[in-house]
Amino acid sequence: MNVTSKYYSRKLQVRRNFRAIPFVILIPALACCGGNDAKPVAQTCSAISHKVSILGGSFLMGSDRAYKEEAPVTVRSLNPFFIDSHEVSNQRFSQFVQETNYVTQAETLPDSTLHPDIPKDQLTAGSAIFISPKLSGAGQWWHFMEGADWKHPEGPESNIDSRMSHPVVHITYYDALAFAKWAGGDLPTEEEWEYAARSGSLEQHTYEWGDEPIDKGVIKANTWQGAFPLINKKTDGFGGTSPIGCFPANTFGLHDMTGNVWEWTRQKNTSHSTNIGLVKGGSFLCSPTYCRRYRPSAKQEQELDFSTSHIGFRVVYREGNSAD
Repeated sequence: MNVTSKYYSRKLQVRRNFRAIPFVILIPALACCGGNDAKPVAQTCSAISHKVSILGGSFLMGSDRAYKEEAPVTVRSLNPFFIDSHEVSNQRFSQFVQETNYVTQAETLPDSTLHPDIPKDQLTAGSAIFISPKLSGAGQWWHFMEGADWKHPEGPESNIDSRMSHPVVHITYYDALAFAKWAGGDLPTEEEWEYAARSGSLEQHTYEWGDEPIDKGVIKANTWQGAFPLINKKTDGFGGTSPIGCFPANTFGLHDMTGNVWEWTRQKNTSHSTNIGLVKGGSFLCSPTYCRRYRPSAKQEQELDFSTSHIGFRVVYREGNSAD
């Protein structure tokens, strides 16, 4: 790893460790021993995305039983909208790039004004990737990789030839917004995303499927099984991203609102930075003993211009309104 990567990696790790407070401390009622009793099921992946009509209405947003940023629970009302049934795949994003010649931010030098703590001569193109550490290096699992981007998810020597049906990753907020505008839509607001994940329910269920823990019953989503970050049992059949649509849809007919990859929302947090947005849904790295943000009310801050190997997106469509 070169000097540039060290700068990025240090920044990443400080951020991730700060957010890595074990969920079992914050929600004792949901705590578990770290085992996984969920049973794998035969998977039939439906990778063809379509627009799902959401009628709109009122729902209870947030949670008073989880991380403090999820509180308080409030009643929100939404107008009708459409949303992609699946996360945007490499196939769809490839079509966008072919038609527009779009270049993602991971493929270009970062804006130095947004990263004043990194010397200008050390800025380089690339993205953050997850690497499971050895026991001696536990805690060091995020690495900035030069040459990592949506076409090369693990670095310059990798490709997506066999992963065209997987969700596109290494996508920043601005990349996702550019695609959404091209598709005639927008990124979902935090309210729209959570309403869709909850299938419009007025009940305060912990998960999008109800209250059964994610590690009980049948496998419900692509998440981490085992002792994070050292052992991934891959009970769900995947060690990283999975093809879109491999797990049961929610009541609204939406796939992968839980796990697989985090999803960008339109939300921006300008209270302490103009470069912070929100992602929701959790990813293949969330486990019962770490993160545990695979819940509709959960959210996480993310730099708008920074991408990783576990963040993607989906698009919403509103009448007479697209990304601007």
